[in-house]
Amino acid sequence: MISIILYNLLSFIFIISIIVFIHEFGHYYIAKLCGVKIETFSIGFGKEIFGFNDKNDTRWKFCLIPFGGYVKMFGDKNPASMPDDKINELKDEEKSTSFYFQNVYKKSAIVLAGPLANFILAIFLLMIIFKINGINTTLPIISEISKNSPAEKYGLALNDKILKIDNKNITSFQEIKRFVAINGHKELAFHIERSGKNKIINIIPEITEQKDIFNNKVKLPFIGIKSDKILKKDLDLLSSFNMSVKKTYELSANILKTLYYLITGQRNIKELGGPLKIAQYSGKSIDMGFMMTIYFIALISINLGVINLLPIPALDGGHLFFYIIEIIRGKSVPEKIQIYSFKFGISLVMMLMAFTIFNDTRQFID
Repeated sequence: MISIILYNLLSFIFIISIIVFIHEFGHYYIAKLCGVKIETFSIGFGKEIFGFNDKNDTRWKFCLIPFGGYVKMFGDKNPASMPDDKINELKDEEKSTSFYFQNVYKKSAIVLAGPLANFILAIFLLMIIFKINGINTTLPIISEISKNSPAEKYGLALNDKILKIDNKNITSFQEIKRFVAINGHKELAFHIERSGKNKIINIIPEITEQKDIFNNKVKLPFIGIKSDKILKKDLDLLSSFNMSVKKTYELSANILKTLYYLITGQRNIKELGGPLKIAQYSGKSIDMGFMMTIYFIALISINLGVINLLPIPALDGGHLFFYIIEIIRGKSVPEKIQIYSFKFGISLVMMLMAFTIFNDTRQFID
């Protein structure tokens, strides 16, 4: 048991360090292009384990708590980029290299660069997967129906071709699984083709315990249909890139939709996973080989990119939200409002982190 926990922890540190490094390097790179001085580039928080200073006197370090990282720029008071108390005492020459005194467009580009770097990483990794594996498309034609399942109960039949679910056009069986997983907590309208005729069958999925791709038990909406009609297609580099962009967009949209359902109570808040679950999945992804590992890295990188763009103070999206207001108003949001907002944002993030850890612990005990 201890060896498994240690293995998952080391796997988590390995995977999350890659993702965090790419995210923070996005901030770092654009900040350097804008002439901003970087004081610290940190992977993790808390006590420094090891590090070094480069020729520009930037401290690159790896810290004890591996849940994230930060780039501290000249003039920042803390990793959340709150301005130093003595920021206005800087000389003109020092102000030119301080993040705080850059124009709003430069600051927006620096903040946006982190999440954008995560999406670029995901697109690159998914492109590798598509180029090596090609596309295996399972046609949306039913070849098997589980006994006593919602599909049988509501009247789906063998060889039915699923054309659309609600307003979502269906071109593959994979799209059915994704759509049901995200939206299947309510009645769904299946538009099917049967013996050359079209009809609509309304189905209410059942929430059942299933196994995900990492063989973990999860509760998901269940319809009870399968398809064994598979088409394989090899892709060139450009097609692989196009597919990876499309996949990144779809995964990002699904994350936002899931968050919406959680916030509006259409899905159970207990489904939220945190660092312990990510650590568990990290170990299992590495066990499943190179392709699964890079897919998992891409998936977590997309999650980090999307979450960081939410308009929550202290996250990148919170900073961008204030900069958009500044562009519209022609002047920045009052400093006191920003400071209180950042404090609230940090508290909110910490509470969410604690809640997800509690969720993870409870699921492991169960």
